[in-house]
Order: sequence, then structure tokens, then C-alpha cells
Amino acid sequence: MLPWTALGLALSLRLALARSGAESGPPASAPRGDLMFLLDSSASVSHYEFSRVREFVGQLVAPLPLGTGALRASLVHVGTRPYTEFPFGQHSSGEAARDAVRASVQRMGDTHTGLALAYAKEQLFAEAAGARPGVPKVLVWVTDGGSSDPVGPPMQELKDLGVTVFIVSTGRGNFLELSAAASAPAEKHLHFVDVDDLHIIVQELRGSILDAMRPQQLRATEITSSGFRLAWPPLLTADSGYYVLELVPSVQPGAARRQQLPGNATDWTWAGLDPDTDYDVALVPESNVRLLRPQQLRVRTRPGEAGPGAGPAPTQLAALPAPEEAGPERIVISHARPRSLRVSWAPALGAAAALGYHVQFGPLGGGVAQRVEVPAGRNCTTLQGLAPGTAYLVTVTAAFRSGRESALSAKACTADGPRPRPRPVPRASTPGTASREP
Repeated sequence: MLPWTALGLALSLRLALARSGAESGPPASAPRGDLMFLLDSSASVSHYEFSRVREFVGQLVAPLPLGTGALRASLVHVGTRPYTEFPFGQHSSGEAARDAVRASVQRMGDTHTGLALAYAKEQLFAEAAGARPGVPKVLVWVTDGGSSDPVGPPMQELKDLGVTVFIVSTGRGNFLELSAAASAPAEKHLHFVDVDDLHIIVQELRGSILDAMRPQQLRATEITSSGFRLAWPPLLTADSGYYVLELVPSVQPGAARRQQLPGNATDWTWAGLDPDTDYDVALVPESNVRLLRPQQLRVRTRPGEAGPGAGPAPTQLAALPAPEEAGPERIVISHARPRSLRVSWAPALGAAAALGYHVQFGPLGGGVAQRVEVPAGRNCTTLQGLAPGTAYLVTVTAAFRSGRESALSAKACTADGPRPRPRPVPRASTPGTASREP
């Protein structure tokens, strides 16, 4: 048997045991890192919604083990200009941070989320601004789904610094954009929840935050279209064991790559990867001194760019700018009945014509998502077979000739089901009487 074949079998066994819980490692270390809450405090959020979000963040932070040299928390408001409610290190207990969150006041103004993200990178998360090097960094962004400025580029810069991004949307916004903004995998880091149901995800989200703050945390930085750098705290020494790194592209699981590293290694760079592709990474510590769990991570490379040898595009005389490939500008929900509702949307003015649309919908509380195809030229459809009195997340996606897609999401609720009508009781005839003939 080839050495790498045997190593691959052993690696697969270790990963399977870790996922099943059959392998137990040492007790989890205390969380340590910097946690920032980014709240939409603009005028696009009602005072009631802001009060519910404020209570939600207070519930999240209260039990956290904040303290000097350990876990630190900060709160930043999104508005016309970003505003820091309290910086890292100001509060030394979760209860004190909770009280500060509850006392915060809505800032109003425009929704400049991109500006707030750039502010967070320069003023809070950057080492030049006093951020602690070598500790995990987590951002929790609570939003109503909209922003007046671009979010993608500044959010990617934060993720390139190694910041883990969780997003909580209260039911509106572009599902595809929010999925791209959250850390991968999106199903673990992106939550769509009604503002009155935020308490449902408190325990799950808090657990995910603490997992991201553990010192034994594999993280990816310096992500490009062709590679990324992995880093992890020292778990072994050169004399106590070695590491095995595994890289598996999600589109081609059979094309796994493996690398063996000495026990004193704390980083590795993968190169020569495909752009805009998800990769599953596993770090397996091998040691006869102590048993350590493998760590898994999913990383998505950035979209590719034209290479230097591509040459300039041919010049066209009097060429007009191509229309923008933009998705729907707004979604309208109407004719809501217990088991159906109508979805209509308005294409963006001046946008390129879509080849067609698909409408995806599923219960906000969790469940199976369904999809309906709508041909080009139509901008409405009726969703059937729904559950009465249920909130749904509806996403309308426009598909274009270039292969690009653009989407917009909205929350919709079916009507409560009608009460069953009592069946009529047949009238009994009186004994001894006969029906009167005409």
C-alpha cells in the first residue's frame, strides 16, 4: 500500500470519528478574542425593531466570559456615520456589556454599512489601531437587510484579516449578497429571523461565537483568487508529533490534496487553486503524547480577474455602455391566503433583460425550500401548497445571458387557516306526518 494511501485512510477515519463524537479530546480552552456587534441603527429600522434587536444582543452578550486578556466585546452603530457605543476592553463582564447595550440609543440617519465596516477595520480590528495580534476576531452584524453603500468589498477586507462574520437579517434584503458577505459556510453563519423571533437563535448563535473564539481555531487569511493562507495556534511541538493538512474542492471531492507539516508549524499557504470555489480544509494533529481533535474549515477563493496576458479588448466605434444586470428593485406580496400567496416584483429601470426568474421560498423557522421557475416577460407568480399562519422567506432571482444572477429577498406571511364549519344536522321528520304533495 502506498504511504499516502494509508495516510489518507487514517485521516478519513480520524475525521469520521471526530464528526461522530466517538473521539474525545481535551477540555475546550477558555475563549479568547475580540467580538464586535454591528447594529443597524439608521432610520430604515423602526424604534420597535431596534428595541427588539437591542434586547437580542443583550441576551447574547450577558453570559459571555468577558475579561482583561480574555474575551472582549465592542458595539458599533450603523448610521450616516459609524458610532462606537463602547470599544474593546471597556467592560470586564457580560452583565456590564449587556447593560450598556440596553442603554444605547438609536442613531437614525442613512444606512452606511460599508462605511461602518471600513471604520471597524481601521479603528478596531487593525493591529495598528491597538487590536491584539494572534487572537480570533468575530463580527456579528444585525441588519434589516439593506444598505445605502456597497458592503461586499469592505466585508471581504475584514474576512481577509481573519475576521469570522456572522449575519442576522430580520427578513429583508438580498439573500445572495448576504450569503456572500457571511463567512462560509453560509448555512452556519447567516440567519434570517423575524424580529419577534430573535430569541430562538440566541443559544445557537452564542455557541457558534464561542466556538469561533476558541484558541484552537483554524482560520484562513490572505484569500485571493488562487490561494489562501491557513494559520492556527501552536498545538504540538517538533518532538511531540506532526500535522496533516487536507484540502478538498467541493466541486471535485476526489481531487484532494494533502500536506504533512512538522509539529512546530503554525501556518501554511495553499496556492494554484481555482477562483470562486469552495474548499473544505482539515487540520489533523497527530501525536502520541495527547489526543487532539481535527479542525475543519470551509474557505471560498475570490473571483478571478483577467490575467496580464489577456491583452486589451477590441475597440468599438460609438459603443454604448452595456445595461446593468440588476435584479428586482422591490417585491410585493399580495393575495395572502392560508395556503397560497402572490409574489410580484419590479425589474430595475434600465437594467438588462433577464432570461428568466426563479423564485425560492421556505419557512423562516426552518424547513424544506422550494423553487418555482418563471419565464422571461413575467414578473409575478402564485406560490401554492403553503402552511397557514406561517412566515416565509421569498427570494426572487433574475438570471442573465452572461451567467450572472441577481436576487432580492422579502418576508411573506400566509393567512391563518379558517375554522372548520360545523356540518349541518339533517332535520328529522315528525312521526305520523306525510310530505305534502303539490
